Amino acid sequence: MPEATPLSAPAADPERRRRQLVLAICCLSLFIVGLDNTVVNIALPQIQRDLDAPASGLQWIIDAYTLVLASLLMLFGSLADRFGRRRVFQTGLLVFVLGSLLCSLAPGLGWLVAFRAVQAVGGSMLNPVAMSIITNTFTEPRERARAIGVWGGVVGISMALGPLLGGFLVHAAGWPAIFLINVPVGLLACLLTARYVPESRAPRARRLDPVGQLLMMVLLGCGTAAIIEGPEHGWTSPLILGLAAAALAALTAFPLWERRVAEPLVDPRFFRSAPFTGATVTAVCAFASLGGFLFLNTIYLQDVRGYGPVEAGLWTLPMAGMMLVCAPVSGRIVGARGPRLPLVLAGLGLVASGLLLTRLAADSPPGLLLAAYGLFGFGFGFVNAPITNAAVSGMPRAQAGVAAAVASTSRQVGQSLGVAVIGTVVTSSVVGTVAAGFAPATHAGWYVIAGLGATIGLLGLVTTSDWGTATATRVAARLGGDPPLSRPGVRDAPPERLP
Repeated sequence: MPEATPLSAPAADPERRRRQLVLAICCLSLFIVGLDNTVVNIALPQIQRDLDAPASGLQWIIDAYTLVLASLLMLFGSLADRFGRRRVFQTGLLVFVLGSLLCSLAPGLGWLVAFRAVQAVGGSMLNPVAMSIITNTFTEPRERARAIGVWGGVVGISMALGPLLGGFLVHAAGWPAIFLINVPVGLLACLLTARYVPESRAPRARRLDPVGQLLMMVLLGCGTAAIIEGPEHGWTSPLILGLAAAALAALTAFPLWERRVAEPLVDPRFFRSAPFTGATVTAVCAFASLGGFLFLNTIYLQDVRGYGPVEAGLWTLPMAGMMLVCAPVSGRIVGARGPRLPLVLAGLGLVASGLLLTRLAADSPPGLLLAAYGLFGFGFGFVNAPITNAAVSGMPRAQAGVAAAVASTSRQVGQSLGVAVIGTVVTSSVVGTVAAGFAPATHAGWYVIAGLGATIGLLGLVTTSDWGTATATRVAARLGGDPPLSRPGVRDAPPERLP
């Protein structure tokens, strides 16, 4: 009927506004979780002085958070699909707020590390569940791609602002303030969720996989502990050898077990998609670079060059500024043209930054630092949106929480490894005092970051090729998901039937 069109058009506006509001609430939760990944770095020197923490203790302050996140993300993605995404999401916000409050009151290093783990339990209920909410709210593929682009951009923005905001908070109120800021924001997000986010569940929830969950926790926990504690206890000590053996056994057993389970923690079929596998490896590489970069620069700026927390935070402005500019641009490019260009640009930026910093010295000129920080922000700003898009593209909405959790887990694993591996390589090779020997010792770490950037660029080219797109299309057909977008310039192919 002719009169139906004007009546239906206005009705679409409130529905669109509702979807945008749900996206904003989910991004708010991501913002505080992402902020906590980086805001703590700028406070490490003050925490070290106040709590008399060794270098390994500083690594544990970071990795206690990222390891627990990585270990539990997929579990809570599955639980949310089963028990209700809004319910788990709200619970996560409240636990995160509680953990943040406890961190601000921690009387010693051990307590702070333990309360960081509590924080991470709450955070692990937020990232994959929020992505699942977004995926089920935005059902049209291209609109969903744009929403995911915004989500990926917020990851970069939150991490970019962490060092800058942390510097001002530490200077004004001490290191507990970096945790207290989460309390009002988390409570606001919880109230908005109760008011505006609809409850949703998977049509048929996946079974839990406790054995797979345990194997993952052993792998991540024991492997990271062996890397961090190796220099102090000795690489051939019984403790380190035992931790390494446990991690290796879990690494061997995990894929074997997952292939035997009807509904595994991580569906092995996901990894038959080259873009999905590439996104997983890219996330590990990118966030390993970020973890190592922030850890090394925090010590360099404050302990070598003698800057206070505000000055150290201000030095990261080029990185933060480029992330703020490039993250939303990357999201728009991914939504319109696909992930190839952002991934290649990300790799180039990280390579250039890492190679430039291999010239770092205790008295390096400001131009070198500003250029290197800007290039790192450029590269990292482009990388998040394509990671998230590839993780859920082509996957069925019923498994959106699990698919998104794999990408989020890869980010946390990468950051844990970056702090553990790069931090250990550098801090264990410092000759003399930190002020004199730290800058030359960092050169090995910068070469590692440059290599990680090169890997990201190469994966971007390979996984967005015709071959890569074809593998994603076949996996989508088998899983019953939406056909993924092809690489730029290539028409979307119809789903192929698998033999």
